[in-house]
Amino acid sequence: MHNNPLAFTDPSGFSRWNRFRDQVLKPVVAIAVAYYFGPESFKWFTAGTKATVGALLYNPASQLELPKMERRLPKATLSPEEVDIILSQPNTLTPEGLRDRTILEVLYSTGIRRMECVNLQKADLNASQGVLAVRQGKGKKDRFVPIGERAIEWLQTYLEDTRPGFVVEPDSQQVFIESNGLPLTPDRLSRLVAKYIKQGDIGKTGSCHLFRHTVATLMLDNGADIRFIQQMLGHAHLATTEIYTHVSIVKLKQIYNVTHPAKRAVRPNRQDEEVTEEELLAALEAENDNEK
Repeated sequence: MHNNPLAFTDPSGFSRWNRFRDQVLKPVVAIAVAYYFGPESFKWFTAGTKATVGALLYNPASQLELPKMERRLPKATLSPEEVDIILSQPNTLTPEGLRDRTILEVLYSTGIRRMECVNLQKADLNASQGVLAVRQGKGKKDRFVPIGERAIEWLQTYLEDTRPGFVVEPDSQQVFIESNGLPLTPDRLSRLVAKYIKQGDIGKTGSCHLFRHTVATLMLDNGADIRFIQQMLGHAHLATTEIYTHVSIVKLKQIYNVTHPAKRAVRPNRQDEEVTEEELLAALEAENDNEK
């Protein structure tokens, strides 16, 4: 019956197909959908099924290479001059404007994700050490990132002079809140940042992730080793292979101080890199897609 193309026109053939579909195919597909299996994972998952039911003893296409998805690099990043234009957009004479300028300064100084930004707590800033604690970032991992002196000054001014006027007890301790005391949401943050980028009239669009792209790109251009940027951005995996290298916050701050455009002093020597710049930027672009 296996070799007869008309076998399924026979009632017994239909019955056999129905049993195979209900008992084998449906459970396999359900599991694949539930776990978001990609083509490569699905191929290995179904290999055991094929052997069990005897549908195929050998898959003639098993040695074929699956097509690879094209990596999309960031469409645009900001120059330091464009960043300055955007940073100057909020009206810092108003409480909301001063808060918004502080948000932009923090995003540019640290490159943190929008969710990490809205989740910042007052206790996360260590001004004396120039360090910001990012708790429960992507992948539920904590990390410490350098933060520049200018961003610290804006944060301290906001926390001491502006935020108290927004607070409604009990205080959530969240750094960035609305004027009515409610926590700032990720979508609200995205709209605020996008508004100031558009208002800057620099011919580019984007939101929080545009600052993240910019920090990575400018630090790469200024000579930072990709592994340090990877640590700062909180990337544990790149190019599907774990290449995470632990970097002390002291060393990370040294690299930050000479490669971040707001802190750059001299250009360091580049070290041998395990990850390409394209892979780092492609990972950032994929991360941006997930935030939309």
